[in-house]
Formats: sequence, structure tokens, C-alpha cells
Amino acid sequence: MSNLSIAPYFPFRRIRITNETLIQGAAHIEVTPDRRFHPICHLCGQQSSSIHSWTERPVRDLNLASTRVWLFCQYRKIFCLHCQRIVTEDLGLFPPFFRVTLRLAQYLHELCKVMTVKEAAQHVGVDWKTVKNIDKLFLEQEYGQPNYDGLRILAIDEISIRKGHRYLTVVLDYLTGRVVWIGKQRKARTLSRFFNQLTAAQRKALEAIAMDMWDPYIKAVQKKVPHVKIVFDLFHVVAQFSKVIDQVRNSEYRKASQEDKAVFKGAKYLLLKNRSHLRRKKDRQQLEELLKLNEVINSVLILKEKLKHIWSYRSRTWANKTLDEWCALARALNDRAASKFAQTLERYRYGILNHCEYSIHTGKLEGVNNKIKVIKRKAYGFHDLRYFSLKIFQAFAN
Repeated sequence: MSNLSIAPYFPFRRIRITNETLIQGAAHIEVTPDRRFHPICHLCGQQSSSIHSWTERPVRDLNLASTRVWLFCQYRKIFCLHCQRIVTEDLGLFPPFFRVTLRLAQYLHELCKVMTVKEAAQHVGVDWKTVKNIDKLFLEQEYGQPNYDGLRILAIDEISIRKGHRYLTVVLDYLTGRVVWIGKQRKARTLSRFFNQLTAAQRKALEAIAMDMWDPYIKAVQKKVPHVKIVFDLFHVVAQFSKVIDQVRNSEYRKASQEDKAVFKGAKYLLLKNRSHLRRKKDRQQLEELLKLNEVINSVLILKEKLKHIWSYRSRTWANKTLDEWCALARALNDRAASKFAQTLERYRYGILNHCEYSIHTGKLEGVNNKIKVIKRKAYGFHDLRYFSLKIFQAFAN
């Protein structure tokens, strides 16, 4: 019967096993460079015969079944003539400065695609900082260099990363769904940094950008890529008008008699929801009663439906005419909040009408933002913003 050997589990050409022991349930394997091969530089890959010194390092390897494996590896430091410096030789076993083998590092990186850093560290039995640094290194290699080729239509939005108005600006390739850039804060200079990274040809290739009516973003686009069409998203405009509806409700509540105020109570979210989403009979009845009771609230709900209708036009002329009619009806209410919102729509008219040419919205980006929040929540937050950004790039890579 032939002797069993663990050598086949270590198919590394440049090392050989010199000793193996089992200590407290862990396999300790001593390895040394195979002297049949000249040492090679881990930076440039050139051979060298100038040995500077010998050293040893314990390196964690993949488990053998449930047994943890430690490699006590001897290796040489050499003087590389090509790099003109003292470097560590490349044994194909572990990267320089790592305390784990390359194959264990790759395994940890794969685990981090489906586990949190803490879970992966507990599963393998290594420090969580080691796992995070390994995962970050692989992510830098894969996604560290941004690719801005082929960008034509973008969607831009912000996402809150913590309390205290801390935001990230997220730029999405609208056509592919790929997150192409992430920047800290949501200021004009934040988005300007993104455009500064594009070449002149890449900026010229941009056609349209979907966003909300956030002046710092608008300023950056108009300054850096003035030829690009800005398209304001229906969802954000309607969300802004919902605040107007709530202000009108509060105003009308204060004017109502004591008897009629009972109908207003609990009606806030009934007015903000679409009627088709009111499932309970009790809610529908209360809304109908409120609309019969108050003409102004009835009018603002009609305006809400008409506002959505503007985005259904493909003719710029008809959309412009409908927008004029909407603003006139809003001012006819003699309500300060409604009149101010009509003024806002007229100010941002260009971005609303651009929807006729580019039927785009930030709906895709809202889905992206929700997934980003899940990534953040699953990891209980990220202190390393660069690592967080790389995890986002990985999640939305094509």
C-alpha cells in the first residue's frame, strides 16, 4: 500500500514540502523554495541570482476538511537589477505582505459576494480586517479604474448614507443599469468632479440626463456639459406637489368648522396616495366625503392627476400648452403654496418639456438606491467610503 501524501493539495511549482505536523488540531506544514528554480521578482517577474537574505513567514491556507492549515514558508529576499531594489521573491503562493495564501484570499473574496465581512471572517477563522483588506484589494483590481466609454444617457440622484444630511451622489448609465461613478456629498462641485474625469469626446457623446430639480446638479451640468438635455423626473415633481397638497390640507383644516374637522383627521395619507391604492372601503368613503366637503382639496387632487398627464405627451407643443393650463388652474385656487409651485414649474419648464424627446426617468436609480441601502444595512454601515463604493460597483457590474 502506497504512503498517503498531502503534496497533491499544494500544486505550487516553486516550493517543496519539508515537514508536516499536527498541533492542537491544526496542520503545520513547512515549505521552502525549490532551488531548481531561480528566484523571480514579485514586481516585474524577472529572474535574479542575487540573494539578499532568507526569512520565514507563517501563512494561513485553505482548510483541509475541517482542519486549519498553516504554512511556515521560507522565502528569499533578492536584489532585482530591473527594479533596482530589494524585493521579495514570488513563489506563486502568497502575495507580498499577505498573511494568507493567494487561493485563500480568492476564496474570501468570493465569500464576500454573498456574506458580510464579519460572517466571512467567522466562517474561515481569520480577523475581519484581514478579510476586508483582501476583498478591497480584489475589488480595486476589478473596479478600481472607471470605464466611461459608451455613455450617452445618464441618471443622477443622491442617497443618504447616515444621519446629519450625509449624502452620496450616484451616477447611473441609464441604458445598461451600471453604476459608473459615486461621489461624496451632493454639491455642484461633486458632480463637476465626475464630468472632469471624462474626456472631451466622452462629454460630447452625452445626450440627456435624468434628475430631480436640484439646483447644484443643474448648475454642474449646465457648466460642464451645456449641450446635454436635462430631464426632470415625474416621480420627484409629484413628490414635491404632495407637500403642497399637505399644506393645503392643513390650511383648509384650520378654516373648517369644528364638526367638519373630524373628516380631515387621518386624511393626510389618503390624499397623498393614488386612489387605485386605497384598498379599504373605509378609506375610500372618508376620501369621498372629504372631497364633497371641500372644493379646494378636490381641486388640488385634480391638479395632481393633470400634473402626471403632462409627462404622457410626446409633442413638445402640446406639453407646453398643458403646462400653461395647469399653472393657470393652480393660481386660480388663490392658495399661496399652489401658486408658488406653479412658479417653480415655470422656472424648470425646459426640463419637463425635454421629456418629450427623451422619455427617461430616475426610476431605475431609485431601485439602485434601494439596493445600495440593503448593502449598507447588511454590513451595519461602512466606515471606509472607498470600500463601500467598490461594493456598489460590484453589485451593479454588467
